[in-house]
Amino acid sequence: MENIQNLPIDIQTSKLLDWLVDRRHCNIKWQSTVKTIREKINAAIQDMPENEEIKQLLSGSHIHYFHCLRIVEILKGTEASSKNIFGRYSSQRMKDWQEIVSLYEADNVYLAEVASLLIRNVSYEGPALRKQIAKAKQLQQELGRREVECQSSAAELRERYLAACKQYGITGENVQRELQALVKDLPTVLEEVGRDAAKLEEQIQLYAAFTNFVCDWSEPVLPMLTFCQKSGNVTFYEWRTGKVPSLVERPAVEEAPSDAATENTIDWGDFGSKPSDDLGVTAGITVEEGIDWGISLEPTSEKSGAGGIDWGDREPAPLEIEIVDTGTDCPEGVARGDDALSILENSQSRSQFIDELMELEAFLTQRVTEMAEEGDMVAMSQFQLAPSIIQRQTREHVRELLSQVQELLGRLTSLRMQHLFMIQASPRYVERVSEMLRQKLKQADILVLKAATMVERREEALQEQSRLEPCVDLLAGRTRELQKLIEADISKRYNNRPVNLMGVNI
Repeated sequence: MENIQNLPIDIQTSKLLDWLVDRRHCNIKWQSTVKTIREKINAAIQDMPENEEIKQLLSGSHIHYFHCLRIVEILKGTEASSKNIFGRYSSQRMKDWQEIVSLYEADNVYLAEVASLLIRNVSYEGPALRKQIAKAKQLQQELGRREVECQSSAAELRERYLAACKQYGITGENVQRELQALVKDLPTVLEEVGRDAAKLEEQIQLYAAFTNFVCDWSEPVLPMLTFCQKSGNVTFYEWRTGKVPSLVERPAVEEAPSDAATENTIDWGDFGSKPSDDLGVTAGITVEEGIDWGISLEPTSEKSGAGGIDWGDREPAPLEIEIVDTGTDCPEGVARGDDALSILENSQSRSQFIDELMELEAFLTQRVTEMAEEGDMVAMSQFQLAPSIIQRQTREHVRELLSQVQELLGRLTSLRMQHLFMIQASPRYVERVSEMLRQKLKQADILVLKAATMVERREEALQEQSRLEPCVDLLAGRTRELQKLIEADISKRYNNRPVNLMGVNI
């Protein structure tokens, strides 16, 4: 017997209610009785004495049987004056709570209810709170990661903006104004390139001599480079005619519209000076309003109708077409329009200049490769009759000549120069470039705002976690209290054998 008395009773918490019903400690229909008890509790708590402990019992938790026992104990002190000579209380408060306790104790309804509360805390309330806390933590990590991504992407966009500005050769403080300033300096830059083209005399002579020696070429090679090497970056008129112009009239430079002019305003023009009283009614436009539609309202002949419109009854007059030669309106010796631009400013001649530079680069590159593969005897036999300029060349010297050509070509074909040429050809290109660069900064600003939003949401998730964690601790404390009360109650029913509720974990 002693061994049986010391054997613990282990009960799985999730099966506790079934265990109590199976062993006839509780009735299977306990819930209907609990419903009646809850109604009486709700009515009884409406009239309670001013007591701090009772306030704590009635606030923030589900009132169960053991709370009711404690309330009765407190009422025995507060309602002592209502006790008669028979030891009974005439206070309605005491009668209500004593009735509630009696209903709880009938068929051990209280035990079924607290067992149900324990199971709900362990199986539902606890896991739900833990899930919410885990979700808040995961959300903080995700928001932190996205915040870092937004910040890094914003920094990358700003770096790309600065890199693009560097390619254009500007600082990026005022893109539109800086680009226009670069275009104003473009003639000076091209003048320097024209002066450096004078240093290509040896390369041009070598190419011409090699071409004549190998192919017996009679046509002049690299005419544009040769002309620029001798004359510099002169006007296109001088290149085209071979004469120095007496007067140069450069075309007016169209300024790109400023930021104020690019606003969403449309100038519809002034159709007339007379205001219209009703735009929806008077839609006609008369000749007095300043628009000439090319229709004469005066009768031109007797055959004309009353309206003055000639319908073509008479013989049409023969058409006289005068063909004017291009440039006849420009006086001799005056460089005007594209002719007034320098060779490197004019897109046509600049393209030819670059093409000839690339042709010269290809020749020198091929020559460097060939000289690396040629043996001394073979080279001597091949170039015995070649001009001296070809025979005295060394591979190292040809490589130096090639580097000079490549350096000049790189200056003309760099990304910065390409953009400057496009800006010079179309000043509105400045708007497109400015807008493209502004979009990078705008996207960076948007990402910074998104990062700030992530910070706010992460702070909200942290506050949610801080709010839920005390709830878990409070639920765990109440659950442990219920566990001890249930274990003690069941232990009394089995001669104080130890009772262990298994799986109580919040």
